[in-house]
Amino acid sequence: MSKIICIANQKGGVGKTTTAINLAAALGAAERSTLLIDIDPQGNATSGVGLDKAMLQNSIYDLLINEADPSALIVDTGHPYLHILPSTTDLAGAELELAAAIGRELKLKQALELLADRYQYILIDCPPSLNLLTVNAMTAADSVLIPLQCEFYAMEGLSQILNTIRLVQKGLNPRLRVEGILLTMADARNNLSKDVEDEIRLHFSKESFETVIPRNVRLSEAPSHGKPIIYYDITSRGAAAYLQLAREIIQREAADV
Repeated sequence: MSKIICIANQKGGVGKTTTAINLAAALGAAERSTLLIDIDPQGNATSGVGLDKAMLQNSIYDLLINEADPSALIVDTGHPYLHILPSTTDLAGAELELAAAIGRELKLKQALELLADRYQYILIDCPPSLNLLTVNAMTAADSVLIPLQCEFYAMEGLSQILNTIRLVQKGLNPRLRVEGILLTMADARNNLSKDVEDEIRLHFSKESFETVIPRNVRLSEAPSHGKPIIYYDITSRGAAAYLQLAREIIQREAADV
């Protein structure tokens, strides 16, 4: 059975897509068969693994709206053990089209049941909002990984997404849990960054990953080259951090067995 991790935060610019791309690639590098699902209409995870969105004939839109076979939509990224179910701008209208659909929150869950034995990990990159697409992802997922930028408003945004998770647990997916809170864009030279980290670890010690993702120029450059950081600059601090995060997730899962 696949482990399905939804990567979500309603606040933009926190490293959500960066985490989705680079964690997926790091899990692939650890020889874990991994599917990255881009359910964000911006399609940044799609372009971030090197695909040209303008050249794609099919996307996750066809799965959600036209109930296409998910296996027919999956694309090989060219990176070991890593496939993607891509997104295009067509997805922008999906929420309106889904609004009147029966079982609208279950569309992704039902589709992923067909892929349960094909991948060890399925990662879902969500839009930076708590909309119907994000609810679909949370309903399909086993857990939610929450990237959290080390900045002043982090706690306020965290309470909002934790509340959304509780609502989904109550009404749609009782098995959903928090995979972990991932501190991103940390700057060791910045006192505020350290204060936010201390605060999060004080209040969410069990939920927080040990791994912290640093601010890293090479990490910011990699998407423009259509490569995960481990294939752009394996020697960078960003690559080391995401490889460490992948190890931490694999070790946590082994401990839970």
